[in-house]
Amino acid sequence: MESARCKAFLESVERGSFKAAADALGYTPSAVSQLVAALEKELSLNLLIRSKKGVTVTDEGRKLVPIVRSFLAREKEMYELASELQGLSVGNLTIAAYPSVATTWLPELVRTFQRDYPGIEFSIMEGVRQEIFQHLDQHEADMAFLAYAEPMNYEWIPLAEEEMIAVLPEDHPLAAEKAYPVKHLEKDNVIMTSWGQDAEILDIFRRNHVAPHVKYTTYDTPASLAMVRMGLGVCICNELAAQYWNDHLIKLPLDPPARATFGIAYTSEEHMTAAAKKFLAYAVQYLTQPE
Repeated sequence: MESARCKAFLESVERGSFKAAADALGYTPSAVSQLVAALEKELSLNLLIRSKKGVTVTDEGRKLVPIVRSFLAREKEMYELASELQGLSVGNLTIAAYPSVATTWLPELVRTFQRDYPGIEFSIMEGVRQEIFQHLDQHEADMAFLAYAEPMNYEWIPLAEEEMIAVLPEDHPLAAEKAYPVKHLEKDNVIMTSWGQDAEILDIFRRNHVAPHVKYTTYDTPASLAMVRMGLGVCICNELAAQYWNDHLIKLPLDPPARATFGIAYTSEEHMTAAAKKFLAYAVQYLTQPE
Protein backbone atom coordinates (compact mmCIF):
# COMPACT_ATOMS: atom_id res chain seq x y z
CA MET A 1 0.00 0.00 0.00
CA GLU A 2 1.49 3.34 -1.06
CA SER A 3 1.63 6.06 1.56
CA ALA A 4 0.81 8.75 -1.02
CA ARG A 5 -2.56 7.09 -1.65
CA CYS A 6 -3.24 6.91 2.09
CA LYS A 7 -2.33 10.57 2.61
CA ALA A 8 -4.56 11.62 -0.28
CA PHE A 9 -7.45 9.63 1.20
CA LEU A 10 -7.04 11.06 4.72
CA GLU A 11 -6.70 14.65 3.56
CA SER A 12 -9.79 14.26 1.38
CA VAL A 13 -11.78 12.88 4.31
CA GLU A 14 -10.65 15.64 6.67
CA ARG A 15 -11.05 18.55 4.22
CA GLY A 16 -14.13 17.41 2.33
CA SER A 17 -12.85 17.98 -1.20
CA PHE A 18 -10.09 16.92 -3.55
CA LYS A 19 -9.16 20.56 -4.16
CA ALA A 20 -8.63 21.30 -0.45
CA ALA A 21 -6.69 18.05 -0.07
CA ALA A 22 -4.57 18.96 -3.10
CA ASP A 23 -3.78 22.39 -1.62
CA ALA A 24 -2.65 20.75 1.64
CA LEU A 25 -0.50 18.14 -0.09
CA GLY A 26 0.89 20.29 -2.87
CA TYR A 27 -0.74 18.18 -5.61
CA THR A 28 -3.34 18.93 -8.25
CA PRO A 29 -6.98 17.93 -7.56
CA SER A 30 -6.74 15.47 -10.43
CA ALA A 31 -3.71 13.80 -8.85
CA VAL A 32 -5.47 13.47 -5.50
CA SER A 33 -8.55 11.99 -7.19
CA GLN A 34 -6.37 9.48 -9.04
CA LEU A 35 -4.52 8.50 -5.85
CA VAL A 36 -7.77 7.86 -3.98
CA ALA A 37 -9.18 5.93 -6.93
CA ALA A 38 -6.05 3.79 -6.99
CA LEU A 39 -6.44 3.04 -3.27
CA GLU A 40 -10.10 2.11 -3.78
CA LYS A 41 -9.11 -0.23 -6.61
CA GLU A 42 -6.36 -1.77 -4.51
CA LEU A 43 -8.76 -2.42 -1.61
CA SER A 44 -11.81 -3.20 -3.80
CA LEU A 45 -13.85 -0.73 -1.72
CA ASN A 46 -15.65 2.55 -2.31
CA LEU A 47 -14.08 4.91 0.21
CA LEU A 48 -15.50 8.30 -0.83
CA ILE A 49 -18.77 9.57 -2.26
CA ARG A 50 -18.09 12.21 -4.92
CA SER A 51 -20.46 15.12 -5.58
CA LYS A 52 -20.34 18.65 -6.94
CA LYS A 53 -20.04 19.94 -3.39
CA GLY A 54 -17.01 17.77 -2.57
CA VAL A 55 -16.49 14.33 -1.08
CA THR A 56 -17.85 12.48 1.96
CA VAL A 57 -16.50 9.31 3.46
CA THR A 58 -18.44 6.07 3.13
CA ASP A 59 -19.08 3.73 6.07
CA GLU A 60 -16.31 1.45 4.79
CA GLY A 61 -13.94 4.39 4.47
CA ARG A 62 -14.76 5.64 7.97
CA LYS A 63 -13.84 2.26 9.45
CA LEU A 64 -10.52 2.32 7.62
CA VAL A 65 -9.50 5.83 8.75
CA PRO A 66 -7.85 4.79 12.07
CA ILE A 67 -6.04 1.90 10.35
CA VAL A 68 -4.73 4.19 7.64
CA ARG A 69 -3.58 6.65 10.30
CA SER A 70 -1.79 3.83 12.09
CA PHE A 71 -0.11 2.76 8.84
CA LEU A 72 1.17 6.30 8.23
CA ALA A 73 2.27 6.61 11.86
CA ARG A 74 4.41 3.49 11.48
CA GLU A 75 5.95 4.93 8.33
CA LYS A 76 6.69 8.11 10.28
CA GLU A 77 8.19 5.98 13.05
CA MET A 78 10.49 4.26 10.57
CA TYR A 79 11.83 7.52 9.15
CA GLU A 80 12.29 9.10 12.55
CA LEU A 81 14.12 6.02 13.84
CA ALA A 82 16.46 6.45 10.90
CA SER A 83 16.77 10.10 11.95
CA GLU A 84 17.63 9.07 15.50
CA LEU A 85 20.37 6.81 14.20
CA GLN A 86 21.72 9.90 12.46
CA GLY A 87 21.41 12.08 15.57
CA LEU A 88 17.67 12.95 15.68
CA SER A 89 18.16 15.81 13.26
CA VAL A 90 14.65 15.82 11.74
CA GLY A 91 11.12 14.77 12.61
CA ASN A 92 7.82 16.13 13.83
CA LEU A 93 5.73 15.81 16.96
CA THR A 94 2.01 16.28 17.51
CA ILE A 95 0.99 17.01 21.09
CA ALA A 96 -2.63 17.05 22.28
CA ALA A 97 -3.21 19.06 25.45
CA TYR A 98 -5.64 20.91 27.64
CA PRO A 99 -5.51 24.65 26.84
CA SER A 100 -4.20 25.20 30.39
CA VAL A 101 -1.17 22.99 29.71
CA ALA A 102 -0.66 24.40 26.22
CA THR A 103 -0.32 27.91 27.65
CA THR A 104 1.73 27.13 30.76
CA TRP A 105 3.91 24.02 30.62
CA LEU A 106 4.38 23.40 26.91
CA PRO A 107 5.96 26.66 25.70
CA GLU A 108 8.95 26.37 28.05
CA LEU A 109 9.18 22.61 27.56
CA VAL A 110 9.22 22.95 23.76
CA ARG A 111 11.81 25.74 23.97
CA THR A 112 14.07 23.58 26.14
CA PHE A 113 13.71 20.62 23.78
CA GLN A 114 14.37 22.75 20.68
CA ARG A 115 17.71 23.90 22.07
CA ASP A 116 18.97 20.34 21.72
CA TYR A 117 16.86 19.25 18.72
CA PRO A 118 16.13 22.31 16.55
CA GLY A 119 15.18 20.17 13.55
CA ILE A 120 12.04 18.78 15.21
CA GLU A 121 8.76 20.44 14.18
CA PHE A 122 5.80 20.69 16.58
CA SER A 123 2.02 20.75 16.23
CA ILE A 124 0.01 21.53 19.38
CA MET A 125 -3.62 20.40 19.34
CA GLU A 126 -5.62 22.02 22.13
CA GLY A 127 -8.85 20.40 23.21
CA VAL A 128 -11.10 19.07 25.93
CA ARG A 129 -10.86 15.50 27.21
CA GLN A 130 -13.16 13.95 24.59
CA GLU A 131 -11.20 15.54 21.74
CA ILE A 132 -7.86 14.54 23.21
CA PHE A 133 -8.92 10.90 23.49
CA GLN A 134 -10.10 11.03 19.87
CA HIS A 135 -6.71 12.38 18.76
CA LEU A 136 -4.99 9.47 20.52
CA ASP A 137 -7.42 6.85 19.20
CA GLN A 138 -7.10 8.16 15.65
CA HIS A 139 -3.27 8.20 15.87
CA GLU A 140 -3.31 11.96 15.27
CA ALA A 141 -1.28 12.76 18.41
CA ASP A 142 1.94 11.22 19.69
CA MET A 143 0.99 11.92 23.31
CA ALA A 144 -1.40 14.02 25.36
CA PHE A 145 -1.16 16.26 28.42
CA LEU A 146 -4.29 16.26 30.57
CA ALA A 147 -5.68 15.52 34.03
CA TYR A 148 -6.32 11.98 35.19
CA ALA A 149 -9.85 10.63 35.33
CA GLU A 150 -11.37 7.20 34.98
CA PRO A 151 -11.53 5.52 32.58
CA MET A 152 -7.93 5.97 31.46
CA ASN A 153 -7.38 3.44 28.68
CA TYR A 154 -3.85 4.58 27.81
CA GLU A 155 -0.38 4.40 29.22
CA TRP A 156 -0.17 7.07 31.91
CA ILE A 157 2.66 8.99 33.58
CA PRO A 158 1.62 11.30 36.46
CA LEU A 159 3.54 14.58 36.58
CA ALA A 160 2.06 17.07 39.02
CA GLU A 161 -0.81 17.76 41.40
CA GLU A 162 -2.81 20.94 40.80
CA GLU A 163 -5.29 22.37 43.30
CA MET A 164 -8.88 22.79 42.18
CA ILE A 165 -10.18 26.27 42.95
CA ALA A 166 -13.31 28.37 42.77
CA VAL A 167 -13.10 31.57 40.74
CA LEU A 168 -15.54 34.32 41.76
CA PRO A 169 -16.33 37.85 40.58
CA GLU A 170 -14.93 40.61 42.79
CA ASP A 171 -18.33 41.51 44.26
CA HIS A 172 -19.29 37.95 45.23
CA PRO A 173 -20.63 37.64 48.83
CA LEU A 174 -17.90 35.07 49.63
CA ALA A 175 -15.04 37.04 48.05
CA ALA A 176 -13.45 37.78 51.44
CA GLU A 177 -13.65 34.20 52.71
CA LYS A 178 -10.62 31.91 53.01
CA ALA A 179 -12.27 29.08 51.08
CA TYR A 180 -15.32 28.44 48.91
CA PRO A 181 -17.78 25.83 50.26
CA VAL A 182 -18.56 23.34 47.50
CA LYS A 183 -22.16 23.17 48.73
CA HIS A 184 -22.54 26.83 47.73
CA LEU A 185 -22.54 25.68 44.09
CA GLU A 186 -26.20 24.87 44.60
CA LYS A 187 -26.90 28.59 45.21
CA ASP A 188 -24.57 30.29 42.72
CA ASN A 189 -24.90 30.42 38.95
CA VAL A 190 -22.23 27.93 37.85
CA ILE A 191 -20.27 28.25 34.61
CA MET A 192 -19.01 24.83 33.41
CA THR A 193 -16.23 24.16 30.91
CA SER A 194 -16.07 21.24 28.44
CA TRP A 195 -19.73 21.78 27.58
CA GLY A 196 -20.60 20.75 31.13
CA GLN A 197 -18.70 17.45 30.92
CA ASP A 198 -15.41 18.28 32.68
CA ALA A 199 -14.49 15.00 34.38
CA GLU A 200 -12.51 16.53 37.25
CA ILE A 201 -15.32 18.93 38.15
CA LEU A 202 -18.06 16.31 37.83
CA ASP A 203 -16.05 14.14 40.21
CA ILE A 204 -16.08 16.96 42.78
CA PHE A 205 -19.86 17.19 42.46
CA ARG A 206 -20.25 13.42 42.94
CA ARG A 207 -17.91 13.13 45.91
CA ASN A 208 -19.62 15.99 47.73
CA HIS A 209 -23.18 15.06 46.74
CA VAL A 210 -23.71 18.47 45.18
CA ALA A 211 -26.39 19.30 42.61
CA PRO A 212 -24.94 22.53 41.17
CA HIS A 213 -27.00 25.24 39.53
CA VAL A 214 -25.28 25.11 36.11
CA LYS A 215 -26.41 28.26 34.32
CA TYR A 216 -23.84 28.38 31.51
CA THR A 217 -21.55 25.94 29.69
CA THR A 218 -18.48 26.84 27.62
CA TYR A 219 -15.83 25.08 25.55
CA ASP A 220 -12.78 25.88 27.66
CA THR A 221 -11.68 27.67 30.82
CA PRO A 222 -10.70 31.10 29.38
CA ALA A 223 -14.28 31.61 28.18
CA SER A 224 -15.62 30.61 31.61
CA LEU A 225 -13.21 32.96 33.41
CA ALA A 226 -14.17 35.84 31.14
CA MET A 227 -17.83 35.25 32.04
CA VAL A 228 -16.97 35.14 35.74
CA ARG A 229 -15.19 38.47 35.38
CA MET A 230 -18.42 39.91 33.94
CA GLY A 231 -20.29 38.79 37.05
CA LEU A 232 -22.32 36.05 35.37
CA GLY A 233 -21.45 33.35 37.91
CA VAL A 234 -18.67 31.26 39.41
CA CYS A 235 -16.56 28.48 37.97
CA ILE A 236 -14.45 25.62 39.25
CA CYS A 237 -11.15 24.92 37.53
CA ASN A 238 -7.63 23.75 38.26
CA GLU A 239 -5.11 26.32 39.43
CA LEU A 240 -3.01 25.88 36.31
CA ALA A 241 -5.89 26.94 34.04
CA ALA A 242 -6.36 30.21 35.94
CA GLN A 243 -2.66 30.97 36.38
CA TYR A 244 -2.63 34.00 34.05
CA TRP A 245 -6.09 35.24 35.01
CA ASN A 246 -5.70 37.61 37.96
CA ASP A 247 -7.48 40.88 37.20
CA HIS A 248 -10.93 41.44 38.72
CA LEU A 249 -11.25 37.83 39.83
CA ILE A 250 -11.17 36.15 43.24
CA LYS A 251 -9.55 32.71 43.49
CA LEU A 252 -10.35 30.55 46.51
CA PRO A 253 -9.46 26.99 47.47
CA LEU A 254 -12.40 24.63 47.77
CA ASP A 255 -13.89 23.42 51.01
CA PRO A 256 -13.40 20.49 51.18
CA PRO A 257 -10.15 20.67 49.18
CA ALA A 258 -9.75 18.90 45.84
CA ARG A 259 -6.79 18.31 43.55
CA ALA A 260 -6.28 17.11 39.97
CA THR A 261 -3.39 14.91 38.84
CA PHE A 262 -1.88 16.08 35.55
CA GLY A 263 0.23 13.83 33.41
CA ILE A 264 0.96 12.35 29.99
CA ALA A 265 -1.17 9.77 28.20
CA TYR A 266 -0.03 7.80 25.15
CA THR A 267 -1.10 4.65 23.37
CA SER A 268 2.16 2.67 23.35
CA GLU A 269 5.80 3.55 23.85
CA GLU A 270 6.68 0.61 21.59
CA HIS A 271 5.13 2.41 18.63
CA MET A 272 6.39 5.88 19.51
CA THR A 273 8.68 7.67 17.10
CA ALA A 274 12.22 8.45 18.17
CA ALA A 275 11.34 12.13 18.57
CA ALA A 276 8.28 11.29 20.71
CA LYS A 277 10.29 9.04 23.01
CA LYS A 278 12.93 11.71 23.48
CA PHE A 279 10.33 14.42 24.14
CA LEU A 280 8.53 12.17 26.62
CA ALA A 281 11.75 11.75 28.58
CA TYR A 282 12.33 15.52 28.51
CA ALA A 283 8.81 16.21 29.74
CA VAL A 284 9.05 13.81 32.66
CA GLN A 285 12.43 15.16 33.74
CA TYR A 286 11.43 18.80 33.33
CA LEU A 287 8.03 18.59 35.02
CA THR A 288 8.98 16.36 37.94
CA GLN A 289 12.25 17.98 38.95
CA PRO A 290 12.25 19.76 42.35
CA GLU A 291 11.60 23.48 42.15
